Amino acid sequence: MVTFRTSCRTLPARCPGCAMPSWRVHGRYLRCLADAPLGAAPVVIEFLVRRFKCLNSRCPAVTFAEQIQGLTSPHARYTPLLRAVLTSIALTLAGRPGARLAGALSISVAKDTLLHLLRAVPEPPPAQVRVLGVDDFALRKGDSYATILVDLEARRPLDVLPGRDAAPLADWLRSHPEVEITCRDRAGAYAEGARTGAPQAKQIADRWHLWRNLAEALEKTVGAHHGCIRAAFATPLVTEVDAAGDVVTEEPPIAESIPFVPPDGTLDFAGRPRRLVARTTERYEAVQQRLAEGKTLAAIRRELRLDHSTVRRFARSLDELLVKATNRATLLDDFKPYLHQRWTEGCHSIPQLHRELREQGFTGGIQCVRRYFRPFKKPHSTLLKDPPGPPPAPRSTPKPRRVVRWMMTNPEHLAQTDAAELKEIRTGCPELDAAARHVRDFATMMRDHRSDLLPAWLDRILADDLPALHSLVNGLRRDIDAVTAAFSTSWSSGQVEGHVTRVKLLKRMGFGRANLDLLRRRVLHSP
Repeated sequence: MVTFRTSCRTLPARCPGCAMPSWRVHGRYLRCLADAPLGAAPVVIEFLVRRFKCLNSRCPAVTFAEQIQGLTSPHARYTPLLRAVLTSIALTLAGRPGARLAGALSISVAKDTLLHLLRAVPEPPPAQVRVLGVDDFALRKGDSYATILVDLEARRPLDVLPGRDAAPLADWLRSHPEVEITCRDRAGAYAEGARTGAPQAKQIADRWHLWRNLAEALEKTVGAHHGCIRAAFATPLVTEVDAAGDVVTEEPPIAESIPFVPPDGTLDFAGRPRRLVARTTERYEAVQQRLAEGKTLAAIRRELRLDHSTVRRFARSLDELLVKATNRATLLDDFKPYLHQRWTEGCHSIPQLHRELREQGFTGGIQCVRRYFRPFKKPHSTLLKDPPGPPPAPRSTPKPRRVVRWMMTNPEHLAQTDAAELKEIRTGCPELDAAARHVRDFATMMRDHRSDLLPAWLDRILADDLPALHSLVNGLRRDIDAVTAAFSTSWSSGQVEGHVTRVKLLKRMGFGRANLDLLRRRVLHSP
């Protein structure tokens, strides 16, 4: 620890209560202030402070201590430099993490002291705001929420309000009549609060939330017509897209099963050498090579890092080793003759074979039977004009969310196979084809800022039999002014979402002390 000692000699001293100078020294005491560390050593400043008697008989302060400008303040234990450092740490890391960082910097401070410094940070001065962004975030998800207000032009948060109701937002807007534009999501509470507190302000709905509302309605539509998708994917067709963008469909080649030949244990279900067989063969060749070079078993053991008995076994015949590696007891050993008989009789249904084995006392799962027969269910082409090859994989019906993603992706960025399957779905279902057209038109309006096309788009949706999209249209018409403004201006709540992400980080760094008062100060003052 580095200690500096000094004393004060300035005369006179002025009373902080009445500002009257005083030359009468009442007493002296030693005061200690912690300062920023010097290198890795803590620093303490000790100086002799005089206490003066106030000469004004009507002053409530009988005595007062002299202060050094720029160094001391009443009741302070830290110098202004160290207090600024600790306040910055508290704003960035809050309690426990901040105390650990301060300890690493040779500053001894308690987590509660950092929280007190955080609460002592003065409120930011009121600012004039023209474009306001509003969004909510969770203090405790599903239980309590708060609202963040952001100045979109200055790109900084303005305030944090409790709850996500209309009343707090309306009260804040009444105290800021200079607000001209309010960007918000589709929440009805924020729309009501903005309409009540700032009727002069123009409301703009966020475009990302509009796109999300469309995606939710489209997902309901696709789910309602999922039967059409299953019907389109029922037949295993080979589908390609030609140079003109049209779908080319071919019938799959005729397939048959490979004749059953019991496996010898050297290959896995994919026809590749089993890892145990490959490792055994590799070790056998390594041992035999070193034996041919005249090395002893002990030398081979040290070189290959194997047990002596293992090297001795690999010095023998390879066939004996492969027999041990491939003929291991399995749960199917006692039932293989029956499986061979049923397969030869034409029963190739794995679930049926598994049920029959269970009736005979088999305790294994269906995957055990499926892996055993997998090499013999590989179909191949029987057409003489084409060489044998793998058949097309059975087509699985895509989930509704996947179809929604296809519809809402720019066609130029969609994979060729996805575009082909989407076109097949649209061909088989007129309702989904109409929904896909509406999505494309919506994306064009949003990209080109064509708010003049919005009324006609809403009317076209109502003309089609799409109930989920009808509900979307009704919601958009209730908020038509904000929706129209979203298509005609460049303002959005994207910047507010970024601040919400930062707030979530600050909240989690609070380690359970993310009360709204502390969190609000960190949000407003953190860099």
